Amino acid sequence: MESIFEKPERANIAWKDIESLLVSLGAEISEGRGSRIRVALNKVRAVFHRPHPHKEASKALVKSLRRFLEEAGVKT
Repeated sequence: MESIFEKPERANIAWKDIESLLVSLGAEISEGRGSRIRVALNKVRAVFHRPHPHKEASKALVKSLRRFLEEAGVKT
């Protein structure tokens, strides 16, 4: 969680760790088309793309994820 809220954003956070964090926070995750996943947490919804071919999230993805978590009321 701390890695997601760090500034500047990191580009070396493994996507599997992000998905595990979302599940542990109680998020509902469903598969979309292709690499898309839909995430719902505390009545806030978002769509993210799993990174490929790399397994780490980009800085832009980390920034979007941070915004989503903040909107869902998650604090570090």
